[in-house]
Amino acid sequence: MSERYILGVDTGGTFTDFVLWHNHTIKIHKCLSTPSAPEQSILQGIQDLKLDQLVTGDEFFIVHGSTVATNAILEGKGVRTVFITNRGFADMLSIGRQVRSELYNLQPQPVAPPVPADHCLETGGRIDAHGKSLEPLIAADIKTIITQLETLLPESVAINFLFSYVNDDAEKQIEKAIRDWNDDIFVSRSSAILPEYKEYERGMTTWLNAYVGPLVERYLSRLCKGADQATVSVMQSSGGTIAAEQAGQQAVHMVLSGPAGGLAAAKYLGQLTDQTRLLTFDMGGTSTDVAMIDGELQLTSEGSIGYYPVAIPMVDMHTIGAGGGSIASVDEGGLLIVGPESAGASPGPVCYGKGGTQPTVTDANLVLGRLRADAFLGGAMRLDMDAAQQAMRKLAEALDLSIEDAALGIIQLANEHMAQALRVMSIQRGIDPRELTLMSFGGAGGLHVCALAEALDMKQAIVPVHAGVLSALGMLVAPRTRQLSQTIGRAFSNCDENELATFFNPLVEQGKQALIAEGVTKEDIQLTYSIDVRYLGQAYYLNVPWQYEGNSDGTALQQATEDFHDLHELRYGHAMDVELELVNIRVALSERQHDLSSTESTFLYRQEQSKDEHQVQQVKLAGLDEDVPVMPRDSLVTGQQLTGPALVTEKVSTTFIGRDWRATIDKNGNILLNYVGLGST
Repeated sequence: MSERYILGVDTGGTFTDFVLWHNHTIKIHKCLSTPSAPEQSILQGIQDLKLDQLVTGDEFFIVHGSTVATNAILEGKGVRTVFITNRGFADMLSIGRQVRSELYNLQPQPVAPPVPADHCLETGGRIDAHGKSLEPLIAADIKTIITQLETLLPESVAINFLFSYVNDDAEKQIEKAIRDWNDDIFVSRSSAILPEYKEYERGMTTWLNAYVGPLVERYLSRLCKGADQATVSVMQSSGGTIAAEQAGQQAVHMVLSGPAGGLAAAKYLGQLTDQTRLLTFDMGGTSTDVAMIDGELQLTSEGSIGYYPVAIPMVDMHTIGAGGGSIASVDEGGLLIVGPESAGASPGPVCYGKGGTQPTVTDANLVLGRLRADAFLGGAMRLDMDAAQQAMRKLAEALDLSIEDAALGIIQLANEHMAQALRVMSIQRGIDPRELTLMSFGGAGGLHVCALAEALDMKQAIVPVHAGVLSALGMLVAPRTRQLSQTIGRAFSNCDENELATFFNPLVEQGKQALIAEGVTKEDIQLTYSIDVRYLGQAYYLNVPWQYEGNSDGTALQQATEDFHDLHELRYGHAMDVELELVNIRVALSERQHDLSSTESTFLYRQEQSKDEHQVQQVKLAGLDEDVPVMPRDSLVTGQQLTGPALVTEKVSTTFIGRDWRATIDKNGNILLNYVGLGST
């Protein structure tokens, strides 16, 4: 194992991050992203790290978090796709749930249907909720579909029939006919992508998979060709990886690929520090992602991308347009606004010197002195202080403020946006954030962590080792996984535990075969069962563990009942004496987690400083009376303590330790922060 090179790659909106693991040591790298062709920045990074000289996939592994699927969906740049469904339901995706995004807007802007009307085809093959045929799929129906496809010439096809999760014979017949006609067309079948109830959500997920699938396949093909010396895997939205060869057919599972990597690393490092209940925020150049980890990653099947619901399991997070590149401006009423528009990678913040003209959060941190112009990217990229101040001056004049006060206002407003996102994932779900530890990562997270912790009255925080590239680090520790589900739809009183086992077993076998095909041994596959439950008559459900161990004494159903009532009361403030309904069953299959710390040298920090490291630079920061020490992070040692205010610089990020905070360096290099101000205990 020690001879292997494992490269974690996270492609962000501004930077592409790399973490290389070899022989129990870690090396990090960062370069500007190339949004028009993301593989170019990855291949450039491989060259920078001199990994292009390796010649065999047995030595070199790439685990990649990709934004290709997400960007194509958000920008409306997927492929020409045809949607096929039962007669009378061609407008299924356009009608949706008839839920208004702006409840009190009497004149909302119309939203274009996801699929043009002439690309929505209808045919036979309809069944009822029990699988009984209502309208058979006949040969003439299939012939008509093929004739229509010959006219439309799509790149991909999405097939979504009513109740296909009960019986998918009709969907399979259509799929076979299309492949017999033209095997080059990408086909996405709902019973394979999401065999669950709710025809709209299932149809939308199936269409999104078809809409971006060919793009993902082509992108991964270019990447694999350019890095033909490596074995490539891709991070999924659920926090596990999948082989690149299989990823294209399941492209919709990659919509939160990068953020899921960060949470995989956060969970891993949290376990190393005995902090398993974490509130996390990942602040990059374009956005901030907020999530909670309670022992395990929290997943949801009610996520969305832009306007579109995505019902596959994905990490449960809240994303806002607040990042280092968020642009600050003054609105028509003379008020300061920050984001959601971002300067991105090109031109980027003004201080990057690449043509940006509008001040950003990054420029504000530089003006305040919290970013060091000569220490950005380890000195590889010098920031332009004069340009940042000039851009900030224009904003300050419009607000009738000093340059420093305008910059401080930008930081405070960005912090409030992020604090509100943290409240959404904690307080609004009945969880007291004071009982959690705040973990920050991303290139900009460390600059804001203390202020955000104070905003939520949290007393503990962590800036993990390699925080600026944590999503890339997560690619290395994330296991290969599969998430499978099936709608059951019956009251608890009609459930038999032995019968439910017959529904779970095919999902388990399907997942095992997929993981074994990727090289996971049967002994290393771990299983987790859960079920979606609701009160009979409700529209929404909650997911609870399923603890069936092979007997049928009713204990699994009883435990699930108790767990659901407890969770419902925690989430909504009440529980009811009402019949429960089992909606879906779920199986999560995962290989045993990689352990990069099996040899201490992977993360272990030095125990002693060299003599020249006792010289600490002191700088003046705007808004502070006293001088502030600036400490390179790689000069810190295990057990060392710092009292704020202080700056800790490193190649890929900077941490600002606020006043009234004390930082301790643990044995793995994590910065453990504790509030020691007035009112602390």
